[in-house]
Amino acid sequence: MWSTFFLHEDDGRPLPSGAGAGSGPVGGAMGPGFGARGAGATGNKRRGPNSSASGHPVGLTEVQEGKIKLAFFVTVVGVVLTVLGLGTEYWVELSPPKSFYNNRTCLAAHYGLWKGCTRVLWVADIDPERRSCGPVELPGESNCSYFKFYTTGENAVIFRKTTEKSLNVATALMALGSLFLMLMGSICISMTLSKRELFFLKPASVCFVLSGILVFLSLIVFNQSVVSFLASDHSVPLHHELSWSVSCVGCAGAILISGGTSFLVLSLTNNPCRGCLRPQNDIDS
Repeated sequence: MWSTFFLHEDDGRPLPSGAGAGSGPVGGAMGPGFGARGAGATGNKRRGPNSSASGHPVGLTEVQEGKIKLAFFVTVVGVVLTVLGLGTEYWVELSPPKSFYNNRTCLAAHYGLWKGCTRVLWVADIDPERRSCGPVELPGESNCSYFKFYTTGENAVIFRKTTEKSLNVATALMALGSLFLMLMGSICISMTLSKRELFFLKPASVCFVLSGILVFLSLIVFNQSVVSFLASDHSVPLHHELSWSVSCVGCAGAILISGGTSFLVLSLTNNPCRGCLRPQNDIDS
C-alpha cells in the first residue's frame, strides 16, 4: 500500500489527496509541510539587491534619479555658459592711448571667435585716471564684421596688426568640438532618465569631461593667438585685456568637468563587483 505514495512524475497519475501536504504517514514521516517547502525551494530564486519580486532587474531608484537630475542641471548651466561665451565677441578688448588720435574721440576694439568690432568713444566719457581708450561698454558708434579667414582665408587687420589665422581657426574648431561632445553627453543623460538604466552614465561622463578639457584648450590657444596678434606690429601701442566672454567659457569648462566627474561617481554606485564582496553568511543562507 505504501507504493501508492511514491509515484514518479512520468506516471501521469495524480497523487493521493493530502500526500503533498504532509497529512498522511509519509507526510508525517518526512516532516510537516515538506511539500510546501519543496515547492518553495524550487520556485523561489535568490534575488539580488537590484531585483524586483519577479526576479527582473530594477532600474533607477528615486534617490539615484534625483542625483542624476541635479548633476545634469549643473552641467546644463555649464553648457549655457559655453554657448554664451562662444556666441559673443567680448573675448579680448584692445585699446590704444585715449589721446592717440585726437583729444575728442578715441578708437577701441574687441573681438571673439567669429567677428570683431571697433568702437568710437568720446574721450569725455572715459575715466580721467584711465590712460587707454575704453572700456568698450561706453556709448559710441560701433562697427562689427565677421572674420574672413573662415570663408576667403584672409586675415583680419585691427590697429595695423594682423590676426593669426591658424590659431583662430584651431580655437574655433576646438570650441565646436566641445559643443558636439556636450550634445552627445546630454543625449546619454536623456537615455539614462528615459530608459532608467545606469549604463549611459559613463559615456556621458566621458563626453562632458572631454568637452571641458577642449574648452580650456581653446582658451589657451586663443590666448596664444592674441599674443601673436600683438607681436605682428609695434607701430600702435595697445593695451589688451581678456573680457567677460572668456570668464564665461572658463567657468563653463570647470562646471563641465565637475559634472562629468559626478556622473562617473554616480555610475559606480552600483558597481557589479560589489556582488562578489557580499558577506559570507549572506551567501551561505
